[in-house]
Amino acid sequence: MPLIIVSGLPTSGKSTRSQQLYDYLSKRIADSKYRLHLISDESLSISRSVYDLSSLPAHTRSANASEKDARATIYGAVKRVLSDKDIVILDGLNYIKGWRYQLHCESKAVRTPSCILQIGCSVDKAREVNEARLKKTEAETSKTADAEEATPSDTTPGDTIVDSAEPYELGNWDNLVFRYEEPNPMTRWDSPLFTLIWEDGEAQTNKVFSDLWDAIAGEARKVVRPNQATIQRGREESGDYLYLLDRETSDVVKRIVEAQREGDDVDEVRIPSGSAELTIHLPAGKKVGLPQLQRLRRAFMGLNRGGIGLEAVGDMKSSRLRDTFVMYLNDAFEKDE
Repeated sequence: MPLIIVSGLPTSGKSTRSQQLYDYLSKRIADSKYRLHLISDESLSISRSVYDLSSLPAHTRSANASEKDARATIYGAVKRVLSDKDIVILDGLNYIKGWRYQLHCESKAVRTPSCILQIGCSVDKAREVNEARLKKTEAETSKTADAEEATPSDTTPGDTIVDSAEPYELGNWDNLVFRYEEPNPMTRWDSPLFTLIWEDGEAQTNKVFSDLWDAIAGEARKVVRPNQATIQRGREESGDYLYLLDRETSDVVKRIVEAQREGDDVDEVRIPSGSAELTIHLPAGKKVGLPQLQRLRRAFMGLNRGGIGLEAVGDMKSSRLRDTFVMYLNDAFEKDE
């Protein structure tokens, strides 16, 4: 089942909408085999101070270790539960398009769709909410230990939110707004894109949630196929090139060693190749040992590793590997004479 990435400005109502979506989907999947997960900074005990760059020197802000560690924690939590039977709602800033692309690739790798739920809110309104939280926190400094964080369902979009949720420092909030990369539905990792604005009421919210459900789990759901580059190729005749290269060269070396065991004066070794037969000319009066054959084999494999992905092109066909290796050995033995 899908990965739903919630994105928006800081303090724009993302947690409220995420909880509403969680409640809506809980009813849709009731008495079914599907499981529902809501992952957020709060559920993973990630403080909002990890996004604060104001205390870092200018030349180290792009390598904010605390924020990278937080994203690694979130990524691990998503990856653990993401499957074709799990719906994952990721509530967070998700403001970096590269981060959203990484999540998109992860969902695609497990053959499940992903979508973006953008929470639209004006900068002034979001700033008002954050400043209200800061004032409330400052006024209740002496009661911080007893303060309880308000749950997302305690607030209603359209009203001024004044609660005990952790606020952002002003410098941190301004920086996050400046760095926010708005989702673009023209890119595959930001589509399908669904939007809810601050003023949307219950009717519009349910309509958007219904459209989202149809796109990710209903009739409009598209078949998700992982990229060919991420699929492990099997060991069939037309499959893993390196496996075929290793198999063909090993067989030739094995036949040379066995032929030399049968007689002392072996000058030629016949190697079957399809309907034809190849001939390896060994150095006259000299026995070729296994270490030398293995060195030649490793050198040949090193020269031909570039054929990965070109199995059906010219000399890179699997049927040509044995012929090419025999020619390589004949040239090497000729130089030794």
